[in-house]
Amino acid sequence: MSDAQHTALFTAVYGEHHTWLQRWLYRRLGCPEVAADLAQDTFVRVLHKRALSEVEQPRAYLATIAHSLFVNLLRRRQLEQSYLEALAQLPQALMPSPEERLQLLQTLDALDIMLNGLPYKVRKSFLLCQLEGLTHRQIAEQLGVSQSSVRQYIARALLQCMTAVAQDRF
Repeated sequence: MSDAQHTALFTAVYGEHHTWLQRWLYRRLGCPEVAADLAQDTFVRVLHKRALSEVEQPRAYLATIAHSLFVNLLRRRQLEQSYLEALAQLPQALMPSPEERLQLLQTLDALDIMLNGLPYKVRKSFLLCQLEGLTHRQIAEQLGVSQSSVRQYIARALLQCMTAVAQDRF
């Protein structure tokens, strides 16, 4: 499919389904601003995918992408809330500046995106090693797995992070 054909198909799908998608999101979220943002983000994702001509049910396709974006939004909000709660526990003298807080939050968000989709034990092993400095033995004991499994989990997480960085997916 040529770029012109893809653009024409995208324009048609956008024109036919944008209002429906925004309403669909609003009914689930109850917030018109978030619904509008997620609808736009959904269509940005669709625009970058070249498989639009293969989609038989555009509304189901759009709803699936929008739902995934919504889950990511909830996860980011939960991550931000946990971060803010941790900051509230710090003494004033150790409180990072607003710029540092923003940079830390962006780093946490990027890390969350990079680790997205990995099984729980893989993510947990990586985070315990990288953020809490636990040894492979300590992680293995905490997760109830072998040290060999922990090494494999961490290697898998590192590979996913390196792939995400190489593909600029965060």
